[in-house]
Amino acid sequence: MSFNGNGAVGFKVIDAFSRIVRLGEGLGGAERGAAPVLSGPAVERTIEALKICAQKMRRCRVSYARSVATEACRRAANGASFLTRVEAETGLSLEVISPDEEARLAMTGCLPLLDPEVPHALLFDIGGGSTELSWLRVSTDHDAGTVAHMLDSISLPMGVVGFAERYGGRHVDRAAYRAMVEEVGAALNSFDAVHEISAAVRRGAVQMIGTSGTVTTLAAVYLELPRYDRATVDGIYLSFDVMANATRQLKDMTFVERAAHPCVGTERADLVIAGLAILDAICRLWPVGRLRVADRGLREGILIGLMKRHRDWPRHDDGAPE
Repeated sequence: MSFNGNGAVGFKVIDAFSRIVRLGEGLGGAERGAAPVLSGPAVERTIEALKICAQKMRRCRVSYARSVATEACRRAANGASFLTRVEAETGLSLEVISPDEEARLAMTGCLPLLDPEVPHALLFDIGGGSTELSWLRVSTDHDAGTVAHMLDSISLPMGVVGFAERYGGRHVDRAAYRAMVEEVGAALNSFDAVHEISAAVRRGAVQMIGTSGTVTTLAAVYLELPRYDRATVDGIYLSFDVMANATRQLKDMTFVERAAHPCVGTERADLVIAGLAILDAICRLWPVGRLRVADRGLREGILIGLMKRHRDWPRHDDGAPE
């Protein structure tokens, strides 16, 4: 961990772990009138992954942590009982955060990728159970450097897992893909109108940043990486033409071909087309022209918040936090 003269923070990753657990699997398909619930298999997969996280944290002797849950636990009727079980079996205490805080944390995590010369930004995160989109004002501060202020955010109950369940994931025909694009576009129209985002796009006053498995996968496919490499993908700019070509490439693949692709894999092969449809809808509504890819966001936002707090916590004489 490090701090520079203007208070900015930096860090070095010493261990990392991620796994697609599809906690929200089935939430979107609840019968009419029935409360959505986390399924047994989804809960088991998630707890097994969290046990690995807890083991890594103990091995690395983590002193301070913040563990959060998002859309699936916000929606599920049995979300509270799931959190209780997680704490009992893993020792991790999960905090359910609001869509607004989720968006703000993602903004904090992506701040280094914002261009201070472009006054507004659209930042989006395509998740499993929802898609968060933020409308930001960007500026430069003499002391703090690039500064972002969130003007508004919207959370759509549309994510790759729910869409794949509703429209198909292994085999997605043109009609299903078009329906997903139209559904997302219709849900964003009022947000666009209220903030006059399209007008700002036409003035060239908007930049776009995407943080999700969808955009990082698309970047890796475009770059023809033999395996996914975060250092190569994070921060890259993709023109909309490049994105359209890579999207066509993925859509033309069979499920088996997507699963065999080193930057897609079996865990994401039935989800990626749904993510591309959501991304397509965003880009059609707001034709900024290029997208900056962020392999960062919520987690980095949480970490930066902890680090800034840590800077002000009392310390022993040896410099270690009390």
